[in-house]
Amino acid sequence: MKTAILVYSDPKNGSEEALGRLFNALAATYDFKKNGDDVTLMFQGAGTRWVGQLSQPDHPAYELYEAVRDKVAGVSCGCADVFGASEDAEKEGYALIKDNSVPGTSGLTSLRKLISDGYTVVNF
Repeated sequence: MKTAILVYSDPKNGSEEALGRLFNALAATYDFKKNGDDVTLMFQGAGTRWVGQLSQPDHPAYELYEAVRDKVAGVSCGCADVFGASEDAEKEGYALIKDNSVPGTSGLTSLRKLISDGYTVVNF
């Protein structure tokens, strides 16, 4: 089983719903990981903003994030550019994914590539 979990929720809206979506994405990643499945976690769109916040030990999802940190493939490069998260992604050592060269961007994550590689894509 191969699963790609993508986080789109925006931490800037400050809602419990956004945090809940993030928490569930991390929990799903953890569930697949602990069962030995092939799982990857990526941050897309406004979700790229989470990377800077999750590195803070006082964040409520910090411990769970640290438990799945090794499963983070990176953040969408073009999305990180638009949402101001490139510096945080680089600081955290994450790849800026740009395997889908979309005109007018620095490149995005290719969902087509994930699917053609056999991943089931789950969005939060």
